[in-house]
Amino acid sequence: MSNSKQIGRRQFIGLCTAAIGSAAVADFHAASTNAKAKEMYLYVGTYTSGSSKSKGIYIHKFNSETGQVDPYKVVEGVEEPSFLAIDPKGRYLFAVNETMEFDGKPSGAVSSFAIDKKTGDLKFINKVASLGGAPCHITVTKDGKFVLVANYMGGNVAVFPVDAKGRIGSPASTQQHSGSGPQKDRQEAAHAHSIILAPDNKFVFVNDLGIDRVVIYAFEAKTGKLTPNKNQLHYSPAAGAGPRHFKFHPNGRFAVVLNELNMTVTSLGYDAAAGTLKELNTVSTLPADFKGENTCADIHFSPDGRFVYASNRGHDSIAVFSFDPSNARMARVEIVPTGGKTPRNFAIDPTGNFLLAANQNSDSIVVFSIDRPTGRLRNTGKTIESPRPVCLLLK
Repeated sequence: MSNSKQIGRRQFIGLCTAAIGSAAVADFHAASTNAKAKEMYLYVGTYTSGSSKSKGIYIHKFNSETGQVDPYKVVEGVEEPSFLAIDPKGRYLFAVNETMEFDGKPSGAVSSFAIDKKTGDLKFINKVASLGGAPCHITVTKDGKFVLVANYMGGNVAVFPVDAKGRIGSPASTQQHSGSGPQKDRQEAAHAHSIILAPDNKFVFVNDLGIDRVVIYAFEAKTGKLTPNKNQLHYSPAAGAGPRHFKFHPNGRFAVVLNELNMTVTSLGYDAAAGTLKELNTVSTLPADFKGENTCADIHFSPDGRFVYASNRGHDSIAVFSFDPSNARMARVEIVPTGGKTPRNFAIDPTGNFLLAANQNSDSIVVFSIDRPTGRLRNTGKTIESPRPVCLLLK
């Protein structure tokens, strides 16, 4: 864009000097940031049962400058650690154990591990019942004092305190869901699929695929207590949509919900004071001519909030959408094959330069570069074998 307004020579020299100085500062800052973030640990949650060759939680090394992923360690003996979360200070890793029985009782479990900051290795701390079958999602509060768990087969959610040594305590709060949806093979009962905290920790949003609702709770940060949000008990998408995962935009004014069963992404306006949601825009994750079977799995914003990425299982792809931070309008950019089968989960590195796709049924993690101005993906050709990857977490 040109500017017809003329400037004097002194002004021009001043602007050039400032620009050079700013560039130098920017380069130094970028170099410092890259030096710190160049090598990261990639923690991989897996399924260990059935024909899986997985032995537990896998740790790989990831280079955020090159996109290279290399095998590093395996934390063996962890049963069905399907979804992972790390506390904000990077001290502890928590894993749901997606089982139907724990200590002879009908429940899954939640495990805690200490993270060795020098080696990235994990040391087991303790394990408790999740209070519901097949826990599939876990979130840590901003202060690291509680973990929140969604039990898929239990149709409920639970909150557990975490002490200063990372030990999970007795439950602080539980909430049981009830009901069903129109798709009787998947919505015959409540199925809590994810549990997400608002940016200010005051409200909790539970995607319940079974009852077609995003259930909203007020959260008491001191006690961990959940209570139904009196301002809005839930948000309901289209009948049979099956809300699965939920993410807040970096600006905190919007959120997106990924609907597993009708293969759509819906943007929502968020009132932080009331904890309420308002539907704004819905887009499909699939090409119009696709006729095969498919379900959606995971969703993320780019770090700058200008793009949304969602995974398709069946079509085996990542759908890319532009996102307008002023009004939450989305438009499809492209749909890219993930280079494997059943991309259940994916992660975007903090620099926003790479996307790592976990192809659960082809035992692989594939690395894509992100063109940051356009949001488009390019398969880098970098792939690592990783048995039954379900959750990817970069630290």
